[in-house]
Amino acid sequence: MSETEVDLDAEKYEKHREAGRILAEVRDEAAEMVEVGVSHLEVAEWAENEIRDRGAQPAFPVNISIDEEAAHATPGIDDDATFGEEMVNLDIGVCIDGWLADTAITVDLSGNPELVEASEEALDAALELVEAGVDTGTIGAEIEDVITSYGFNPVVNLTGHGLGHWEQHTPPNIPNRAVSQGTTLEVGDVVAIEPFATDGSGKVSEGSKEEIFALERDRSVRDRNARQALEQITEEFRTLPFATRWLDVSRPKMALRRLKSQNVVHGYPVLKEAAGKLVSQKEHTVIVTEDGCEVTTESL
Repeated sequence: MSETEVDLDAEKYEKHREAGRILAEVRDEAAEMVEVGVSHLEVAEWAENEIRDRGAQPAFPVNISIDEEAAHATPGIDDDATFGEEMVNLDIGVCIDGWLADTAITVDLSGNPELVEASEEALDAALELVEAGVDTGTIGAEIEDVITSYGFNPVVNLTGHGLGHWEQHTPPNIPNRAVSQGTTLEVGDVVAIEPFATDGSGKVSEGSKEEIFALERDRSVRDRNARQALEQITEEFRTLPFATRWLDVSRPKMALRRLKSQNVVHGYPVLKEAAGKLVSQKEHTVIVTEDGCEVTTESL
């Protein structure tokens, strides 16, 4: 095998595929649970526990984004929120020995099916273009064309991304609009492509709420409770995002405040559509091949 060739049967790719298979099944079952009156926390914890029961672990907390929320929303401890007549985005990830799969689907309870179709069709069109040698800017242009053809806007400051070993976001970025200088995809790249469509301005901004965190750096901390939380983070989650409700300490919110104040962890604020309008999302993980791509998170 030459230096430019990639063994797509290597163990890492098999683990990407297994993560994707588990994720596709869990995503589809979780989406069926989303109905008016059902608890956000029930759906999130069911999906996360189901992933663990199947021999994997969540790559990040289940994101349940409502209406204008686009990302980083997950239920807090004892969260009592329930679904209403809303647009619901489920974004779920699976990790097997550090190798990842990432997927998202929109469940529309709000009566706006065309907005959902726009992100779905944009993803389908993008997948048709994916192969080694394609510039990511070309993919972004296709996503933008499809979404604008529906009369909506792509969310331009959110992108798809690569998936690394214990890393949820790595190069290359996959834009949701045309860009003049993209990145050329190569055989063996594992990327998550995720068009976001909105009837708003096409940009998201940070809200004030944070329930998802990740390790920034490992360092000694004096507070006992914070130290116990850090031990769990480094041993169980490593560099992957985790939820406040995952911590097995007596005062998890206090522990995280201490860790954040010492720059040990960083938070992920909920991202919201800047104009307060609806957002839909569809995402698949793919392995780039010479003449196309293999979708690891496709329903069987």
